[in-house]
Amino acid sequence: MADKAYHQGLRYPWDTPPEGAEAIEVAPGVLWLRLPLPMKLDHVNVYALDEGDSWTIIDTGFASKRTKALWMQIMAGPLAGKPVRRVVVTHHHPDHIGLAGWFQTEHGAELVTTRTAWLTARMLTLDVQDTPSPENLAFYRSAGMAADIYAKRAVDRPFNFADVVAPLPLGFTRIRQDDTIRMGGRTWDVHIGNGHAPEHATFWSRDDNLVIAGDQILSSISPNVGVYATEPMADPIGEWLEACERFAPMARDDHLVLGGHKLPFTGLPLRMRQLIENHHSALRRLADYIETPKAAGDVFAPLFKRAIGEAEYGLALVEAFAHLSHLHQTGQATRSIREDGAWVYQYKGSDNG
Repeated sequence: MADKAYHQGLRYPWDTPPEGAEAIEVAPGVLWLRLPLPMKLDHVNVYALDEGDSWTIIDTGFASKRTKALWMQIMAGPLAGKPVRRVVVTHHHPDHIGLAGWFQTEHGAELVTTRTAWLTARMLTLDVQDTPSPENLAFYRSAGMAADIYAKRAVDRPFNFADVVAPLPLGFTRIRQDDTIRMGGRTWDVHIGNGHAPEHATFWSRDDNLVIAGDQILSSISPNVGVYATEPMADPIGEWLEACERFAPMARDDHLVLGGHKLPFTGLPLRMRQLIENHHSALRRLADYIETPKAAGDVFAPLFKRAIGEAEYGLALVEAFAHLSHLHQTGQATRSIREDGAWVYQYKGSDNG
């Protein structure tokens, strides 16, 4: 969900991101790199931490010939020919884990991530669908997907993880809440977020002001928080708010936050307040809007406050479903099945104050 108005008051030490195989040193021994993505959000930030005789990299970009070629240039250029011995993945989404398996098999790197991230990514890479599954189509109907978009989704080949994620070999190193990890000459506390992705790892340096945040904390956009056919009764909004409330007391104004997209920034206490309020205000707008029953596909206008194009429709739908389901699961809305098979939600007030 976009919230561009909220990022005023944050500070951006670098106005211009690195391009191509360039790197920007954001702290001693910490390089910021940016890899292209073939979508509206057209980039992912990755980071390289100097281990002396090798590198640890945080996240990898998509598995594609273009990205592999760029990594070869990066390894020969900014990484000065030293090997990548460890890949740390913040969460299971393809732009972050896409080339982790390639680094393992082709470069002998160790993969470090959370158990849920590894299991989810490996399961999805092995689950190739040539046609949409009945469960996904049923979920689209339950969300009230627009009829024209549903008709296209029903016959098009669906997105498959394996299209942009390299095969993941057996074996990884697990990190979990309250672990510490040594990277780039620093000791980092591991704090696990949720909502955008299950068991999303973030890293908070004990030795200076760095926070490696993945997509859990971004500067000028709020990460997508959605419900999928995999777990239709998930409550990622509740999990998102819990993680934000847990992270907020740790935030310092001098923290330099290195996110998975957009620009590094300082002003983290303000940003945590904004990320929390963003969803609370969205829930309030929805509560007002569903005085009469509405499905997820009906509530884009009050939720996003901007036009949603076809390219963004899928992400908007799962996020709308998540917000409505949160109102239902917290006792603030009832839900019933409409004639077309969509769940519709109606506000009834709060049962828990």
